[in-house]
Amino acid sequence: MDRILVGKGDQQVNLLAKYGNRHGLIAGATGTGKTISLMVLAEGFSRLGVPVFIADVKSDVAGLAMAGVANEKLQQRVAQIGIEDYASEASPVVFWDVFGTSGHRVRTTVSEIGPSLLARILELNDTQTGTLEIAFKLADDQGLLLLDLDDLRALLTFVAEERKEISKVYGLVSSPSVAAIQRALLGLEREGGGSLFGEPALELTDLMRTDLSGRGIINILSSDQLVLKPRLYSSLLLWLLSELFENLPEVGDLDKPKLAFFFDEAHLLFDDAPAVLRQRVEQVVRIIRSKGVGVYFCSQFPDDVPNEILGQLGNRIQHALRAYTPRDQKAVKTAAETFVANPKLDVAGVISQLGVGEALVSTLQEKGVPMPVERTLICPPRCRMGAITPEERAAVIARSPVGARYDTPVNRESAYEILGRRTSEKAEESRPPEAEAEKAAERGGMIKDLLWGTKRRQGMVETFAKQAARTVGSKVGQTILRGVLGGILGGSRR
Repeated sequence: MDRILVGKGDQQVNLLAKYGNRHGLIAGATGTGKTISLMVLAEGFSRLGVPVFIADVKSDVAGLAMAGVANEKLQQRVAQIGIEDYASEASPVVFWDVFGTSGHRVRTTVSEIGPSLLARILELNDTQTGTLEIAFKLADDQGLLLLDLDDLRALLTFVAEERKEISKVYGLVSSPSVAAIQRALLGLEREGGGSLFGEPALELTDLMRTDLSGRGIINILSSDQLVLKPRLYSSLLLWLLSELFENLPEVGDLDKPKLAFFFDEAHLLFDDAPAVLRQRVEQVVRIIRSKGVGVYFCSQFPDDVPNEILGQLGNRIQHALRAYTPRDQKAVKTAAETFVANPKLDVAGVISQLGVGEALVSTLQEKGVPMPVERTLICPPRCRMGAITPEERAAVIARSPVGARYDTPVNRESAYEILGRRTSEKAEESRPPEAEAEKAAERGGMIKDLLWGTKRRQGMVETFAKQAARTVGSKVGQTILRGVLGGILGGSRR
């Protein structure tokens, strides 16, 4: 099998495996079937032996881990499209979660995320971003590992204390900028974002695995909570793309991709993104194809993706758009203009008439030529179309091949411990000789007070003396009394 059956229009519409790394777009209004199309592509890539990564924003992609249930309506669609080998089945799935509640912990280190993405997560201004970049450069120069937020916080404290000397070498560092970064870190930690940083860090090879039967494992990042922090969500996925881009070797055009990467809620990546970040994304998308990675953006509107990137997406699935508002009408126009025209279709008119489970589809065919757009009835997935129970999720997690590696945190020596030790050593070295004398005198004074007492408390010597005096006084008194009484009584007897 060298293709994924997407659905049927006038004829069956396929996505060819060898052009799976030419990227794609799945767009459409809420409730029109985008998730179903995503699941069909994910299953198809997995059956081809291609690993898949998906961010599950609504917790409904998790159904890929469970076999679907056939019903009459589904069987009718299977027959209508002409799927010959259809059978309900589950796909091999590994669940991931930044917070560690719905999957294996996803971690990276502060050093790996880098100052640019971290500044975006913390929503820093240009001046604060510059200060953060100085802190990272200082850590590199001094061999300080930045693994978690404790390390970064210790580094920032060091920068604040030594800012005059650091400013001479690296550029101006101001206390207000450092304080602003520290406050932003507190806010990130309060929202649970600190869970992302630490070790063991995610190994990219664990996202590119196949099972024993040769099927690609579908890695599902549980993102229902993560997406509530849009910059953290988009920055994490962009970091993953960047890591793939920087670490994978050039392979050219393969028979099938090495990884299919689905970026749901893609507009979050570009909302309020600075020009530098957009250029970075454009560069990654353009070049990562030659490293065997196909990137598929999922969003409501096609114009959520900038034109520079939209022009690089060769495989398109456009579900219905409702042209109720000027914004919707603009999106319809954009979608219609990006498809290869089909004389049989009025694309702009059809987009608003599509039913649930229908889409306008155009994929790259032989020699990389995009096919004219087809009004397509989308295939049903073989998995469950819906959420799974906590018990089913727990069972999938329990049999995961990577759980033992990521479920136990590791805390090795890093900037926090090194800088703490330096501070202690510096304090000891700076202690003046008279301080030791004062300390000895203080110890001597304590002993003196213990022996001789103070104004508020009597000492041991005085206590022992009084006790001895009472003892002696009592015996002498008894002797005198006996003598006096003896004399009186003796005289009276005489």
